[in-house]
Amino acid sequence: MATLQKLLHRRLVLLWLLLAVLREAGAGQIRYSVPEELDKGSIVGNIAKDLGWEPLALAERGVRIVSRGRTQLFALNPRSGSLVTAGRIDREELCAQSARCLVNFNILLEDKLTIYSVEVEITDINDNAPRFGVDELELKISETTTPGFRIPLKSAHDADIGGNSLQKYELNSNDHFSLDMRNGADGNKYPELVLEHTLDREEEAVHHLVLVASDGGDPVRSGTCRIRVRVLDANDNAPVFTQPEYRVSVLENMPVGTRILTVTATDADEGYNAQVAYFREKPLGENSEVFELKSTSGDITIIKSLDYEDAKFHEIDIEAQDGPGLLTRTKVIVNVLDVNDNAPEFYMTSATSSVPEDSPSGTIIALFNVHDRDSGQNAFITCSLPEKLPFKLEKSVDNYYRLFTTRALDREQFSFYNITITAEDGGNPTLSTDVHVLLQVADINDNPPAFSDASYSAYIPENNPRGASVFSVTAQDPDSDNNAQITYSLTEDTHQGAPLSSYITINSNTGVLYALRSFDYEEFRELQLLVTASDSGNSPLSTNVSVSLFVLDQNDNMPEILYPTFPTDGSTGVELAPRSAEPGYLVTKVVAVDRDSGQNAWLSYLLLKASEPGLFSVGLHTGEVRTARALQDRDPLKQSLVVAVQDHGQPPLSATVTLTIAVADHIPDVLAELGSIGTPTDPDDSDLTLYLVVAVAVVSCVFLAFVIVLLALRLRRWHTTRLLQAESSGLAGAPASHFVGVDGVRAFLQTYSHEISLTADSRKSHLIFPQPNYADTLISQESCEKSEPLLVSQDLLETKGDPKLLEPILYSIPEELAKGSWVGNLAKDLGLSVQELPARKLRVSAEDYFNVSVESGDLLVSGRIDREKICGGKSECALEFESVTENPMNIFHVIVLIQDINDNAPRFIAKSIELEICESALPGVKFPLDSAQDADVESNSLKIYTINPNQHFSLATKESPDGSKYPELLLEKPLDREHQKSHRLILTAIDGGDPPLSSTTQIWIKVTDANDNAPMFSQDIYRVTLQENMPPGTSVLRVVATDQDEGVNAEITYAFLNAPTSTSLLFKLNPNTGVITTNGTLDFEERSRYILGVEAKDGGVHTAHCNVQIEIVDENDNVPEVTFMSFSNHIPEDSDLGTIIALIKVTDKDSGQNGLVMCYIQEAVPFKLEFTSKNYYKLVIERALNREETSEYNVTLAATDKGKPSLSSRTRVTLHITDVNDNAPVFQQASYMIHVAENNLPGASIGQVRASDADLGFNGQISYSIMASDLEPRALLSYVSVSAQSGVVFAQRAFDHEQLRAFELTLQARDHGSPALSANVSLRVLVGDRNDNAPRVLYPALGPDGSALFDTVPRAAEPGYLVTKVVAVDADSGHNAWLSYHVLQASDPGLFSLGLRTGEVRTARVLGDKDAARHRLLVAVRDGGQPPLSATATLHLIFADSLQEVLPDLSEGPVPPDPQTELQFYLVVALALISVLFLLAVILAIALRLRHSSSPAAWGCFHPGLSSKSGPVVPSNYSERTLPYSYNLCVGSHSAKTEFNFLHVTPEVAPPHDLLCDDPSVVACANNEDPKLVHNSSFSSHESFNLDPCELQHPMAKAHHFGTQGS
Repeated sequence: MATLQKLLHRRLVLLWLLLAVLREAGAGQIRYSVPEELDKGSIVGNIAKDLGWEPLALAERGVRIVSRGRTQLFALNPRSGSLVTAGRIDREELCAQSARCLVNFNILLEDKLTIYSVEVEITDINDNAPRFGVDELELKISETTTPGFRIPLKSAHDADIGGNSLQKYELNSNDHFSLDMRNGADGNKYPELVLEHTLDREEEAVHHLVLVASDGGDPVRSGTCRIRVRVLDANDNAPVFTQPEYRVSVLENMPVGTRILTVTATDADEGYNAQVAYFREKPLGENSEVFELKSTSGDITIIKSLDYEDAKFHEIDIEAQDGPGLLTRTKVIVNVLDVNDNAPEFYMTSATSSVPEDSPSGTIIALFNVHDRDSGQNAFITCSLPEKLPFKLEKSVDNYYRLFTTRALDREQFSFYNITITAEDGGNPTLSTDVHVLLQVADINDNPPAFSDASYSAYIPENNPRGASVFSVTAQDPDSDNNAQITYSLTEDTHQGAPLSSYITINSNTGVLYALRSFDYEEFRELQLLVTASDSGNSPLSTNVSVSLFVLDQNDNMPEILYPTFPTDGSTGVELAPRSAEPGYLVTKVVAVDRDSGQNAWLSYLLLKASEPGLFSVGLHTGEVRTARALQDRDPLKQSLVVAVQDHGQPPLSATVTLTIAVADHIPDVLAELGSIGTPTDPDDSDLTLYLVVAVAVVSCVFLAFVIVLLALRLRRWHTTRLLQAESSGLAGAPASHFVGVDGVRAFLQTYSHEISLTADSRKSHLIFPQPNYADTLISQESCEKSEPLLVSQDLLETKGDPKLLEPILYSIPEELAKGSWVGNLAKDLGLSVQELPARKLRVSAEDYFNVSVESGDLLVSGRIDREKICGGKSECALEFESVTENPMNIFHVIVLIQDINDNAPRFIAKSIELEICESALPGVKFPLDSAQDADVESNSLKIYTINPNQHFSLATKESPDGSKYPELLLEKPLDREHQKSHRLILTAIDGGDPPLSSTTQIWIKVTDANDNAPMFSQDIYRVTLQENMPPGTSVLRVVATDQDEGVNAEITYAFLNAPTSTSLLFKLNPNTGVITTNGTLDFEERSRYILGVEAKDGGVHTAHCNVQIEIVDENDNVPEVTFMSFSNHIPEDSDLGTIIALIKVTDKDSGQNGLVMCYIQEAVPFKLEFTSKNYYKLVIERALNREETSEYNVTLAATDKGKPSLSSRTRVTLHITDVNDNAPVFQQASYMIHVAENNLPGASIGQVRASDADLGFNGQISYSIMASDLEPRALLSYVSVSAQSGVVFAQRAFDHEQLRAFELTLQARDHGSPALSANVSLRVLVGDRNDNAPRVLYPALGPDGSALFDTVPRAAEPGYLVTKVVAVDADSGHNAWLSYHVLQASDPGLFSLGLRTGEVRTARVLGDKDAARHRLLVAVRDGGQPPLSATATLHLIFADSLQEVLPDLSEGPVPPDPQTELQFYLVVALALISVLFLLAVILAIALRLRHSSSPAAWGCFHPGLSSKSGPVVPSNYSERTLPYSYNLCVGSHSAKTEFNFLHVTPEVAPPHDLLCDDPSVVACANNEDPKLVHNSSFSSHESFNLDPCELQHPMAKAHHFGTQGS
């Protein structure tokens, strides 16, 4: 028994061990089954029990659930060891429509790394009701659909499976529809709606149904869908217009775009069948271009301006067509109302394009006619011209106008006139038309040439070559052609006794002046010329201009020594130099001049020889002789110097002078040696005395001669008066017309101009008569009588009183006559003979159609006459025009009636007519067609339409209310599109002419289809396999459905049927092509299969359905993932190589080969990856780091698996490099330079230095300090300091430019790192100048004893002589040191001048005898600073030719009186008294003469209030013109004789007779005084006579008066 028990126990142990081994071997599969929608925490199964473990052992062994890529659905309860739900479990969300729903996960034992596989099946419960994709479904069925027609409906979707899924459909009860079920190939049920009874849209347009879908669960769940069935209308009604004919009246001025009428047609159908579109029948003519019909609204608008004169009414044929093509038509008649919309029209009969500017007033310019197409008040026309034009309009017969001038024209003011003639009618509002007449004004020679400048200046260097061009003058003449061609000449004159023509000549064509000799600047510096410019017109005109020719200097004169000069007694001049003179003492000054000017006169002084070479120096530019050293006792008393003066010309010229200088402290010391030198007498004083005596004698003689001549003239005047009184009786019988009126005389005399020139040195007075000019004489009578041949000079005949001329002449002809065809004898009908035709110039205005034969007077056809082109559709056609005759001018009206012939066949606008008729159209439907147009009228117009025989259509000819005919097509038999898709007919239009003409067009009838076929798919189920890595947009497949209909009925659209939202997000169906493409990312791990329902629908109500089954194929679609286990992103830049930065783990959700991952770094960075263990990597430093070069690194870690194709992922991390102090500060510049103005404020900022440090934080913070300077260390802090933080440099004191102009510092920049680094830079400070120092006068200076020094000036010094020079300096610099010199005070202000910049004191004029010998100048020296500073110096100047003259002044001894001076004084007084007496005598003589001439008779020629009794009568050639004579009168200040100079007058330009002196009226107005001048038979160039105005005669009047002046 015991043995049996042991054996049994041993077997049980072996059994348990076997079960344990089996349990371990079968640990890979544990299965559970639970329903969906369990509460959270519900028990699924006991894992501990199933694995044979205790519940408490689960936590000890580290048991946990491992799942990948899915939300955790289950959890382990560590207390009970049970597997419980971790959340809501929805089977439909997990597995969709799959029959079995399995969830797989693993359980891991961490202590033994053992994996157990667990599979949980999720069973379905009825938790989803059937659901339709739409809440309401709308269907459209035509009312013509036959019973039995099936319509597939949208099926419902139930997420449950098995018995809980969709089981049946139900439809609410109704009279017309039933429901049928159809099982699909995929096992689903699809509902179909079946039509039981015929529909009637008019009885019920919409049917409302309810479709119910129920599942098989317990309890039963259901879903509903509302079905709205719309009954579609069949096109069985044609549109109908509200009126059979529309009429509307429109003003012809209605603007374009105005809506004039809206036609309306209604259709009893609805929808597309009731959509009415309006079309117009496009006839021939202008109607198609005048109105526009809106096809949608029926609005008729104006698109082209209406014209009552062209067409009084318009007919518009309009068709209304519904959607399928049924037509109806109506007519619109538009009556046009007349308004004033035609502006007047101009017809220019005769015009001239050019008129001379001297044409008389009243010259006819143009003859024109004005016409207005309107009538009544609208055709009443008035013509006008702009104001201020020299033209006028005059109306003649039948709206003919003449344009003529009202005053004289001036071409130079207006060379042409663009005359605007305005014609304005009488309408309201008024209309006007402008016509422009371009009139050119022809030129006459009425303007003299004019120079651009009043005078010219030219420059020529002296010693010029003969024949050289000097200058060019140019004159302009506003006239044209020959009148503007200018020739130049020089007025003959003399210069320095030689003729001017020997100096200069001029080119007569170009105006270029040429030199005929070589000029000398020292001989004369200026030459005055008078250039005359004359035009080439008939009676040429001329103008003078003065030209000043200046001669420029050249260096051809050597310097001339003015001081020192040798005394007149032959003694040697001596200069004094005190022995106590300091170096630089001014001993004397060499004064020289150069006759040249400019740089040629700039002189420099050189010391050539000296008895004591080192004792004296000579100023280079001043000529000042100064001591070069201190004088010594051993130096000789007498010193001799030889000074050279040289100019700056090329080549330079020079002169020398010898100076004798006495060395002594006092004058008495040298008197013994200078005793032989006496003061010479001035020979000029005796010469002056002689001149004064001669002047007194001459003036006395002239005075006496004047008195004698005056007495002689008075006696001669008394004798002449006696003679005139004796001859005055001969004038009593002269007619009044022989006398010139006072106004004419005044106009004549006012044209004489007298140029009076007074010269200071003239002994004579000259009165010069220039050459007279007759260009301004009046137009001769012959020229006034001339007329322009192009102008009309005869008036139009007035025809108002002749009734025959008012009646038009009528003719009648057929259209299209050949050119040259006879119309009628116009000359005979007008009463003109054939002989009169050339003179009367018979012509017609309608030259495009007719002309008149010159030989016979017949009216002939000259062009094509087309009645339709001229009159359009008018029944009567007439051409109205005017016939014009001249000599005298008459205008006749002619009317030619144009008769119609049958020359136009009916014509269709369109080559073909296209119609669309639905095959469901019923017989009897009418279709109006486009009518043909015939341009002919009455019997020749369109009569009938015909059509070719056929079995479906017939044609009827209809007539509109306006009488026009149009065709109408009638459907006789039904159409069948399947039998014949189109029909071709020929429409013929025939007119009523003889023979009749016809035209044809084609009618294309297209039979449109009716929707009577449903779409059909090519397959019921489509199957396709798709890779899970396909990108969005990848084409999956294309479903194809076909429809036997055409057009819109065959256009199929595709859509998903009852597709879940998740499915519609993944796939996209093109509704037009049926192509299914991916719309999202497919994941095999989420779902491996999709079933899609597709619906195809045509343009009507028919649909079809199919299913698409898509299988997903798994691929390597999961990228590796990188996880950082440990990471430090801040790395010091001095870290060692190999330092670990991060620990990285790489994983891949795929398995097998797709799960093997390789990791690497993409960029070239100083880091690398080191593999440590499975899927673990270390990121370490490979190269040294430098933060200043790269402060951070973006490292990209790439992980790539080994799948095909391989996938990779990239993770980017940023590594920041922290800073260490390894960079010293760096200044922005290698050195600095600062400019500081002196006298600055202490403590002011004067500059800034700036350094930068590439480090960060404290390592980059910089402080500044001064390290060294070129100043003394103790004085450095008192000059500048620097801010440690900003580097700003401050001035500690005010700088002085004169003491310190620059200094240099060495600045240091140091950072705050550890250890600290530094850098140095050089700073240079430049102290700028300010104006803080006044000028200091160096010369003249006070003498050693404190006395003021003096400068001597030779009495013979000419203006500009350099006396001395003020020398001053300024301690400042730049602009502040620029000095200017000014005279503040002078004893004689006008005697000296001071150089503004040089300080040179020069003589301003020649020294006079009465000028004092001593002069004092107070000179101010001013600098250029702001504000300016100044200093003064006093100059003492003494006029003396030698030192001996100065000695008496210096000794202050009394000067004895000079008897020569007293004598000169008395002579001057005597000369003044005699001159005054002479002047008083002349004034008294003039006063007596004026008193004698003050009587009314003597002043009658000039008195403004007097005139001739008979009125002003002037010779015909001079009636309104003035005479261009001018006189130049030259009177000297010491005139003893008055002279008249008459310039030479050529006989060609001499006037025919004297206007004043030959007329007795002048003698009468002179109060019987002798009008003749005192005449000398030997008179040539100068004649002396009295200048009484009334006695002045024409200088060329008579030869026995003056004769001809010679050259």
